Amino acid sequence: MRIDDIVWLPYFVDKLAWKHQVSTEEVGEVLLGAHPRYRKVQKGHVPGEHLYAAYGRTLAGRYLVVFFVYKLTREALIISAREMDAKEKNLHAKK
Repeated sequence: MRIDDIVWLPYFVDKLAWKHQVSTEEVGEVLLGAHPRYRKVQKGHVPGEHLYAAYGRTLAGRYLVVFFVYKLTREALIISAREMDAKEKNLHAKK
């Protein structure tokens, strides 16, 4: 999967900060960093645009899951992001 740009909506930026304590910079580090793992979460409402989860680490070492809609324009519309739970960390570490 190739992501050329990240699309931010103000509501989701605020939600990341107050609910999950995740910054936009950390999301960028996961999506544009070294080897994130992707999983299709559900089929989207627009043909060809689906909801995905990206699993990866920030430069500071935080393990995050980033949820986004992969647009036909190779942009990631960020929906949410949070710390991985223990099971997700174990699976990520094995790959």
